[in-house]
Amino acid sequence: MNVTCGIPRNDRHGIRPVERKIISTISQSGAGSAAKGDQGDEMRDAGAKDIDDFSDPKLARFPAASVAPTNMVLPHKEDTGRGLGYASIFALLVYIGGAGLTSLAQLLIARIVGSTSYGIYSYVLAWTSVLAYLATLGFHVSLLRFVSAYSAKGRLDLVHGVIRFALQRSLAAATLFGIVGAALIFFFSDPSHKELQISQLLGMAAVPLVTAYALGATLVRAFGGGVSALLPERIVRDGLLLTLLGMAGLSGSWTPNAPLVMQAVLASSAITVGLVFVMATKFQPPGLRQVQPGDESREWWSAVPPMMLMAGLDVFISRAGVMVLGWTHHIREAGIFALGLNVALLVSLSLVAVSTMFAPTAAALHARGDRLALQQLFSRAALLSSGGALTMAIPMLAIIEPLLSWFGGDFSTAAPVARILILGYVFVALCGPQMLLLMMTGNEWAAAATMIVGAAASIIGCATGIALYGAPGAAVGIALALAIWNVAMSIYISKRLKIIPGLIFALTSFRTHAVEGQRRHWFLR
Repeated sequence: MNVTCGIPRNDRHGIRPVERKIISTISQSGAGSAAKGDQGDEMRDAGAKDIDDFSDPKLARFPAASVAPTNMVLPHKEDTGRGLGYASIFALLVYIGGAGLTSLAQLLIARIVGSTSYGIYSYVLAWTSVLAYLATLGFHVSLLRFVSAYSAKGRLDLVHGVIRFALQRSLAAATLFGIVGAALIFFFSDPSHKELQISQLLGMAAVPLVTAYALGATLVRAFGGGVSALLPERIVRDGLLLTLLGMAGLSGSWTPNAPLVMQAVLASSAITVGLVFVMATKFQPPGLRQVQPGDESREWWSAVPPMMLMAGLDVFISRAGVMVLGWTHHIREAGIFALGLNVALLVSLSLVAVSTMFAPTAAALHARGDRLALQQLFSRAALLSSGGALTMAIPMLAIIEPLLSWFGGDFSTAAPVARILILGYVFVALCGPQMLLLMMTGNEWAAAATMIVGAAASIIGCATGIALYGAPGAAVGIALALAIWNVAMSIYISKRLKIIPGLIFALTSFRTHAVEGQRRHWFLR
């Protein structure tokens, strides 16, 4: 059964056939694996006593377990792993292209405006991102699950209803956040710091736009356009940002400072919003607009508190160093830290790419109560994210100092920050997509609780590190917070879901297969 039932059939151009192939590879495996399925059923029956947590009635109200239809044919473990690998590589290519543009844009901005203005821009952008993703009310994640579940059941009325519900409330929240934030800035900011004040006001104006394109990209993914959803934010937005800054630089009539960059961000975000909703309209199921919207608002509201909390904390943890440095009036150091962070985040691309394709299969396996297959999928995802992260981290650690020195004396001091953060994100990649595993198995509150621990560790670690060592100290605080957060998730997953860390499972399985191979070899001698 094709789980991407919402894709219009008459559109066969572009990358959409490739997306269908990726989703088909992961979600279904053809008749060739049917003979192997009997063995998998026996293994599931043998381990049935260990999966009581999957049938917890408290988790039944979360739609994570309903992303896939109950009659969906799940692939054999080898096909699932191979499909995850191919799909993750394809998604990684898009992410690498987008990350290349993002990094180029950030490096160009840093080169043009200097460390102080770049610090202002980074600080404002951090606040804009936190408020924008809080304003999504978590629907930039939960919409994917609700729409997928309702589409699988043929309930277009509920698909229409949840989309309208999410867009109306999220955009209202984003508008409110932007207006309140702008009023606070206008009345309480220091008027002598004009560059910071104007940049903050522009940032508040961008909040609804960032919220809108985050939700629009989620809709494209939910309608079956997984890779297409990456293009507007990862490619178009930063490509437009580069183009606008380049045009401003060539004209010579604009002062290179933080407000100029924020104006470019505002313009590129507005164009991205328009593009992403045009794409969502093209991918939407036929007849969606004509059907009367259904209402399950009680269930939709129940998902808001944990998802909203996670949305804000996820962005906050990654930008805690910039925000704490800005709070403490270390604007120049905030710019240096932000440049090191943007370089280090390249290491996390493999985990993000794997997560993009891990989610639907993980949700389907959880719905079937197949803990063994879910463990194997999680292990393969951890191997893929670890291999990608290490492949990128090793050369980056070697070239980071000469690369950053090209931007001048100020930015060359970001090399220690980048190295420390690279090690932190390598550790995260080694752990695999743990946050997504919790979310796709209905454990949103547990995920939110671990994020609170991570956020608290980030604030304490950054504040202590800044007081002792400045920006490098903030990097140490962030790296330790990432480690504490991921260890907390790993402990919970092991105890609650009975799923051990992916790399440990892979190593154990390898040793078991090696011993069995030696025994067979001895028998045949």
